Amino acid sequence: MLSASVDEHGEKKRCGLVAIVGRPNVGKSTLLNALVGQKISITSNKAQTTRHRITGVRSEGAAQFVFVDTPGYQTKHSAALNKSLNKTVVSVLTDVDIVLFMVEAGKFGADDAKALQLMPKGKPVILIPNKLDEVHRRSDLLPWLKSMQDKFAFAEFFPMSAYSTNDIERLLGVLKPYLPEQPWFYDAEMLTDRSERFLVSEVIREKLFRLTGDELPYNVTVVIDQFAEEGTMRRIAATIIVERDAHKGMVIGAKGQQLKRIASESRQELERLLEAKVFLEVWVKVRSGWADSEEHLRSYGYE
Repeated sequence: MLSASVDEHGEKKRCGLVAIVGRPNVGKSTLLNALVGQKISITSNKAQTTRHRITGVRSEGAAQFVFVDTPGYQTKHSAALNKSLNKTVVSVLTDVDIVLFMVEAGKFGADDAKALQLMPKGKPVILIPNKLDEVHRRSDLLPWLKSMQDKFAFAEFFPMSAYSTNDIERLLGVLKPYLPEQPWFYDAEMLTDRSERFLVSEVIREKLFRLTGDELPYNVTVVIDQFAEEGTMRRIAATIIVERDAHKGMVIGAKGQQLKRIASESRQELERLLEAKVFLEVWVKVRSGWADSEEHLRSYGYE
């Protein structure tokens, strides 16, 4: 009989929590999806698209990597929503075994510096200069990497592109020795600890951001009013919450075409994700000041 602490080859099992941290829009969610091997965290060009702590699991050989994607840490806005997101980042760092500190390769600005101040002492912090494919001369990175080492005692540097399969596999190899020797936290088939209901709200929010671009302000969220399984079909009703009537008009669009497209593209992706037929209804409601109301934040599922 196999011990819970070894795999079928007798190798000691390793398992640990790995946080992915950095300022908004450096590619944290893209990296999480690549590391897990499936899309579980939404992406868009809008800052702080990620609103929650999202866990992704990758089990390979004797190792189980439990990755934690966090909202982008920022200090430009002080609304209750932003404070809640920053609080999520700080709380994650107290629990994890390894931290991946993510920046854009060759760049380090004021927002990066503020996020770097959060890095825990006594835990391995690995610098991940992302978007390496956008650096024209790799030799220019050497003095930049030296300057980064002067800013913080990183355990390792790992320049990469989150879109490179080879880089992802190499990163897993670098991380494995840092995982504590202990039994796994999750079953081998587990990919995320988030529910289907949560993933539905995230998919709709992603389509919303991608289709409205920079026109729609950041303070928008999605609430799932109904999620029912009817045989092989999912019946879902969702509400997009905005802060002003003008924002509602942006989401609905002329003759309702924008909202129809958001719902249609969301439904198509959800059918692939859930591997089921989806009947989806999406509504839009105005809740003035919701992003600065702790009561509203709690009712919408924010920590």
